[in-house]
Amino acid sequence: MTSHITAPAQPAADLRPLVSVISPCYNESAACRLFLVELCKTLDSLTDFRFEILIVDDGSNDDTVDRLVAYAADDPRLRIIALSRNYGHQAALSAGLDQASGAAAILLDSDLQHPPTLIPRLLESWEAGSDIVSAVRVHTAQASIFKNATSRTFYRVFNMLSDTPIVSGAADFVLLSRPAYVALRSLPERHRFLRGMISWIGFKRAYVEYEASARVAGNSKYTTAKMIRLAVTAALSFSSMPLRLAGRFGIACSLLGFVYLAYIIGRWAIYGDLVPGWASTIGICLLLSGTQLIFIGIIGHYMSLMFDEAKGRPVYLLRDATRSGRSAAMCVRPPQSNGARLD
Repeated sequence: MTSHITAPAQPAADLRPLVSVISPCYNESAACRLFLVELCKTLDSLTDFRFEILIVDDGSNDDTVDRLVAYAADDPRLRIIALSRNYGHQAALSAGLDQASGAAAILLDSDLQHPPTLIPRLLESWEAGSDIVSAVRVHTAQASIFKNATSRTFYRVFNMLSDTPIVSGAADFVLLSRPAYVALRSLPERHRFLRGMISWIGFKRAYVEYEASARVAGNSKYTTAKMIRLAVTAALSFSSMPLRLAGRFGIACSLLGFVYLAYIIGRWAIYGDLVPGWASTIGICLLLSGTQLIFIGIIGHYMSLMFDEAKGRPVYLLRDATRSGRSAAMCVRPPQSNGARLD
């Protein structure tokens, strides 16, 4: 271990504000050490604050946890929260928030695309009176044209559908004051889209721009399929507009059907040249049937979300914490937590 991951000795009575730094990781064995070195280098320079570092392992199947446990032995600020399986990025962030105890909490990813060097600016805005300070990505190094295009399209479509707008590029790199993250923890959703939930809770908000670097090691765990699922969850969780659009489209189709029926009857009454048109009939039937199936699918997806919420299962489960060398009580939240522990 290098000295960069070793916390300096602190006085017995330390009245400096405590800040919780929360970072999820999944199979980040190659990057976790580099991330902690850079993070601790930044935190060590901020002498006006105390820090706790909460690393949430989202069910890694490599040696990420073992490496993190070894690092935690050298730095008392570092706590490892191991989930029982892979629940996803949003659930891992929620688990970290449930464990936070600081006057503020900072969420950032562990691949160094969220630069720890931005933390001082987040803290400055917080001290100036903002309860939420979002880091807004203006550029991502080595991002593909497809990635940039789909990201811009997602934000535009989401803001068109939702009554809770979010700023383009404001992802999950954010500082939350204690009142803000306590309010966020009280939201009971099981299908979580944190950047939308953060916008929904309100509070005074500020923005800090940054340029995202390329990943330092490994590959992104956010596959295209996962991004699509998150986008669908976001759109349906924060808007009923798809249902309203389905109703409006159905009304429009019905009106067109009546107009077409009136036209056919008029042709028959005036010209008497009504000829059965199998191609047009089948085409219209297929169009309307396909449209019905699409909107039945939208309604079914809403019902699926309602079904999952009605079951009331926790967002995540914590694995037994003995592997971290700390007591199991460190991974237990009060009853209002969104997670549960496996005994």
